[in-house]
Amino acid sequence: MHIPDGYLGPTTFITMYLIMIPIWLYAGYWVQKNLRTRQVPYLALGAAFSFVIMMFNVPVPGGSSGHAVGSALIAVVLGPWAAVVCTSVALIIQCLVFGDGGITAYGANCFNMATVIPFTGYFIYKLIAGNSPIASNLRIAAAALGGYFGLGIAACVAGFEMGIQPILEHTAAGVPLYMPYGLNVTVPAMAIDHFGFFCWVELIVTGLAFAYIAKNSPDVIFNYKEIEKNSHKEVKPGAAPA
Repeated sequence: MHIPDGYLGPTTFITMYLIMIPIWLYAGYWVQKNLRTRQVPYLALGAAFSFVIMMFNVPVPGGSSGHAVGSALIAVVLGPWAAVVCTSVALIIQCLVFGDGGITAYGANCFNMATVIPFTGYFIYKLIAGNSPIASNLRIAAAALGGYFGLGIAACVAGFEMGIQPILEHTAAGVPLYMPYGLNVTVPAMAIDHFGFFCWVELIVTGLAFAYIAKNSPDVIFNYKEIEKNSHKEVKPGAAPA
């Protein structure tokens, strides 16, 4: 999903930077205020994990690439705002050192992979997991599905960003100045490849990694105390289960 330079026009990439600046600022503030000392090493591990898993790029039609990202896993373990920081750090290193994703498109890439995936994945995880125990099969499945749909939705957003370029940026004769393909090409290309393959990789990686962490180091998981408290609530005699 790394969008290269030259695929997004100024209208889009400047807008995406303007959207991401306050998100980055608040994410940094949130991490500084909320992460416990024990969780800090996991922040570095999360950034490294996201960096490594995104390096396995497969080109897809429409001008981008397909791969797992790992930011949904970071979101359910450390919180979605921490995932913004981790994935943004991984993306800037890939952009500047490896030329993976353009500098002009960095804001858009961070919006797609460091914002859409973590928050979509986290809210799907919360919705499905409910008050289930931290290492329950339901919570593991919820994390896995959060990874699946987080990546798929972000891929569609990336396809949309590229597909609107012929509408926004073109010559007087209607010739596209940047991405030449419209929404009818870019969105299906990104959606089919990701939902059909890459999202399954994300699902498996997220589910297995979350299961391991929940079993061996559950106290580092975001809102662990709240999860444990809710999952051990006793049902009052005569009351219907929640």
